[in-house]
Amino acid sequence: MYEIFADLHVHIGRSEKGKPIKITAARSLNFANIAKECAERKGINVVGIIDCASPYVIEDIENFLKTGDAYELEDGGIIYKDKVCILLGSEVETSENGRNGKKGSAHNICFFPHLKDIKQFSNEMSMHIKNITLSTQRSDLSGYDLIDIVEKYNGILIPAHIFTPFKSYYGNCTDRIKDIFKEKYDKIFAVELGLSSDTFLADTISELESKTFLTNSDAHSLPKIAREYNKIQVEDISFKEIVKALKNEDGRKILANYGLDPKLGKYHRTFCDNCNCSIETKEPVEICPMCNSNKVTFGVFDRIELIKDKDHTISPKGRPPYIYQVPLNFIPGVGGKTIEKLIDTFDTEMNILHKLSKDDIEAVVGEKVAATIINARDGNIKVQSGGGGNYRKSKFKIDILVLKMLFIEYTLCSI
Repeated sequence: MYEIFADLHVHIGRSEKGKPIKITAARSLNFANIAKECAERKGINVVGIIDCASPYVIEDIENFLKTGDAYELEDGGIIYKDKVCILLGSEVETSENGRNGKKGSAHNICFFPHLKDIKQFSNEMSMHIKNITLSTQRSDLSGYDLIDIVEKYNGILIPAHIFTPFKSYYGNCTDRIKDIFKEKYDKIFAVELGLSSDTFLADTISELESKTFLTNSDAHSLPKIAREYNKIQVEDISFKEIVKALKNEDGRKILANYGLDPKLGKYHRTFCDNCNCSIETKEPVEICPMCNSNKVTFGVFDRIELIKDKDHTISPKGRPPYIYQVPLNFIPGVGGKTIEKLIDTFDTEMNILHKLSKDDIEAVVGEKVAATIINARDGNIKVQSGGGGNYRKSKFKIDILVLKMLFIEYTLCSI
């Protein structure tokens, strides 16, 4: 057994021929560039690319396999230069019966072992989605129906960013995911927490006690890959091994979740769209106390306060730790040239964040930058809550002068 790092939610912006896939994602995000970024810069061992059901991306994958740099595994997944296992995934938006009789929608990430499986899945989903070439298009299926189609082609389904106000089960549809999947709920063995929540918040909902938690980047650009990620114990890198880890089988398991403090998330607290302010009342409210408007975006923290069924966080035995960490490209004072110097010396971002001492880093970039990196990776920050689609402030204990810089970093970054 050995430890690996995995980010299982990365988008594709354009195909190799420039065809649009995820409109809001960077053009440089294509299948080959993601594989290269994970292998050569990030140090991510397993990456889930979740736009692989697009026929344009399928064509790119077929051409990618012809280069000789990659090959399919019998146990599932594509190995790139013997460094990275790529899981072929599809993010699907389902149509649900939401709260109070309103229509709801939720995102699901679905992974398949082989190219032939996701090609068959793509063909069937083209009957339920108007434009199969684009990312995360709304289907006419519920999650209850979708999971049967996913399993038909040997895949697994993971509810995505389950608490966000838009396009998620708890945020947009239901107080209990089990009410959506009913007798099929046991087929869901992992959920993705999303940027505005963490283990401490999620474990106040008892139906999640049996589910593995994932923290993924939902990257819309190459630098955002591994903004959040997971440390996993496996015997090898493949689709089969990752599924075993998600099921906690045969000694495979999630060892740790790494992510930003949820207070920095764009949707952590409720936000009034009318008076453009965050609502941080003790009790969750649906009417703005400042202007009496009902035009509010309900925050993740506030939603969980409403639907939780445990007064205190009691995590099940074996729940891995959630470790607050700031990625290199978000750290003030650590610009592009500094990151290049570090990667040229130490190979990957995962090496820098997990394997090096302060002395190692200091020898390359100096004492001040090294201290900033160590404090960032150790989670030594104070934060203010985000809401309404805006990231919020983070200030390092070691240097109050960087506060403005970090505020700019978080305000400009997007999901």
